[in-house]
Amino acid sequence: MKKQRILLFGYGDHGRHIAKGLAEDGFEIKIVESDQTYFRKAKEDGWIDVEIVDVKSDALLKLLEPETFDQIVCVMQDEHLNVFLTLSLRSLFKESYIISISDSIHTTKKLKMAGANKVIDLYEVSANKVFNIMKKPVSTKILEGFIRNREGIILKEMTIPKDSFLDGMHTDALDISSYGILLIGMIDEELGHGFMFITTGIDHKLDVGDTIVCLGPHEKLHAFEAAIAKSTETEAIAYFENMLKRVTEEEE
Repeated sequence: MKKQRILLFGYGDHGRHIAKGLAEDGFEIKIVESDQTYFRKAKEDGWIDVEIVDVKSDALLKLLEPETFDQIVCVMQDEHLNVFLTLSLRSLFKESYIISISDSIHTTKKLKMAGANKVIDLYEVSANKVFNIMKKPVSTKILEGFIRNREGIILKEMTIPKDSFLDGMHTDALDISSYGILLIGMIDEELGHGFMFITTGIDHKLDVGDTIVCLGPHEKLHAFEAAIAKSTETEAIAYFENMLKRVTEEEE
């Protein structure tokens, strides 16, 4: 079976992790950089198909033949350059599938306007978006690399303990955004051991022994895991806030 070819622009903080993840998953990667430092780093890491190119030049972009690749990934370290590159690629290669990475809501809007087919932005992600993204293997590896490279952002599994205030609650009625974390999915023991994404229109009843999977900063996830042992949500919130306060005081 022919390997999918990925043209990856950028080998900075995010690009390095993304390149490694895609290669491990069997994709053929070509890396393009405009910065000498990142170019040298890619070569030092053992990448063979690496080029240093002025990505502001349409003529040089055309020489890369992006239209021959299955996917184009824009993850330049400079977010302004990343937007400019996305815009240039969309203008030059109208049929290409372009995935861009964003660090902020403002940049996400710019990338969408620039013509990216898919913009992965951790701050706008929702359970439904994660479900849709993860159905596509290339985007899955990109999202994994993006999360791994954001300091402190992790995915965590939590088992609902006996007497937890979560026992008996329905996912449609559950809002944990106030804890600063996101519910991604769950494993319902009554329905088997398969993982289910929390998506719009699908409601599940939580029971003792069920496992929920959440995304967020590690300190908030650990505090929430401890808080769900409380029998009421009022107690859980108070316990959660006290735990975070102690962590902050210890760091200071």
